[in-house]
Amino acid sequence: MTILDSIILGAIQGLTEFIPVSSSGHLVIAREFLNINNSGGLAFDAVLHLATALAVLIYFRKEILDMIKTAIDWIMGREVKRESRILLLALILGTIPVVVVAFYFEKFFEEGIRDPLIVASALIAGSLVFWIAEKVAEKNRNLTIRKGLLAGVFQTLALIPGVSRSGITISGGLFMGFNRELATRFSFLLGFPIILGSGLKKLFDLGSDGLLIDLGASLVVGSVVAFVLGYFSIYWMLRYLKNHTLTLFVIYRIVLAVVIFLIVI
Repeated sequence: MTILDSIILGAIQGLTEFIPVSSSGHLVIAREFLNINNSGGLAFDAVLHLATALAVLIYFRKEILDMIKTAIDWIMGREVKRESRILLLALILGTIPVVVVAFYFEKFFEEGIRDPLIVASALIAGSLVFWIAEKVAEKNRNLTIRKGLLAGVFQTLALIPGVSRSGITISGGLFMGFNRELATRFSFLLGFPIILGSGLKKLFDLGSDGLLIDLGASLVVGSVVAFVLGYFSIYWMLRYLKNHTLTLFVIYRIVLAVVIFLIVI
């Protein structure tokens, strides 16, 4: 993998991990149509996820530190704020569904459906979900533990490349009555342990396969690009969705899907 390849993949990961257009789908498309060297494959993708996980950690450092403090205080039997306890439990329970599904069907999701036509179909299907969520949802409700678990169920759909983890969990939040700002913030926090865990697992796999040294320079460059653009994407998304709907992303996804269909078919 060349340095230029790593810059392109890092830019795609950083820009699309938090913008609801599907980072995994764009990475599949990039390798398919831009003739990018596939050495490192899924392991390289996951290392880029570590960079975007770091972007989440730094951007939401206050919230994450508060959750760690809440967990420690709760374990020690100290009094904790109700809101902090609910957020912590919602994130823990929301993480469980995707971990279970990914554990039992890892090979299928990593090898069986990483195809441009599947990506294009998922882009359209996800767009429909986004559009419906914006049209029918009442956006005036608070986070609960049950809703956190339901958001986690939505998150399992993001294992399909083209769906978009952030998009499907934001939509899930809208269906459950969150306003767009709450839905977006919870989506990014909910994705943190998944992005981090996936990256760490694949980093271990990459090292054990002897590819870590071979891809060293590319990993560093790609990760820096993914981190910087990932941090910017979080900042931009939270501000954009305060006053805008998901319509822009729906249009982009449909146009991209049509282009993919035209090229492949």
